[in-house]
Amino acid sequence: MELFDLTGKVAVVTGGTRGIGLMMARGLLQAGARVYISSRKAEAGDAAVAELAAHGRAVSLPADLSQEEECVRLAAEVADREDEVHILVNNAGATWGEPLQSFPESAWDKVLDLNLKAPFFLTRAFLPLLEEAATDDDPARIVNVGSIDGLHVPPMHTYSYSTSKAALHHLTRVLAKELGSRRITVNAVAPGPFESKMMAATLETFGKEIAARSPLGRIGRPDDMAGVVVFLTSRAGSYVTGSVIAVDGGIATTR
Repeated sequence: MELFDLTGKVAVVTGGTRGIGLMMARGLLQAGARVYISSRKAEAGDAAVAELAAHGRAVSLPADLSQEEECVRLAAEVADREDEVHILVNNAGATWGEPLQSFPESAWDKVLDLNLKAPFFLTRAFLPLLEEAATDDDPARIVNVGSIDGLHVPPMHTYSYSTSKAALHHLTRVLAKELGSRRITVNAVAPGPFESKMMAATLETFGKEIAARSPLGRIGRPDDMAGVVVFLTSRAGSYVTGSVIAVDGGIATTR
């Protein structure tokens, strides 16, 4: 078996229509997987499928994953099409920036529902399909997309976002312990600054300063994110679980 080959594998990537999710979906396709992507907007899914077509077959299944019933419905729709799922990437997320004095309750509800509760409910909904795919030599894989803002204190007023990502990192470790006996690995990726819609305004204003914080002197590129998800979901990463991998050019770990 090729170390990084995903031929014949089935992957689901939430928030897979743009940014980090789209980078990961492309990497999985290039490694040979069939990929289902999900986002709230059907038109965004259709555009992403068209963009990804050069790399492999992607299918869009829209869902509002801030609601548990939608997490369950997404798993059921995939189950109608596939007997097993080898890879679940929990990437769909939201952020909110506002000063302490005016930071609203709705900003906690929106961000925690999507960033923390949705990965939990999706994991539970997809467990039967993941267990069907899992073997002793080649476990099924769950990859949660956290953030370096969950590893260090961010410079922005994103209270619910950074807290949700730190909690997701710990949920990753909790689930890794519980699901290991079911032949499923659970890891998290903690991206630093990458070009995405969520980061666009920040990078436009502070891009040079942010790049200068990294020992490598740049922000992330699509291949950087594609590479780490292929590692974690291929034979190469089969003995890695409960880990939080910073993909940030060293920003969070060297300052």
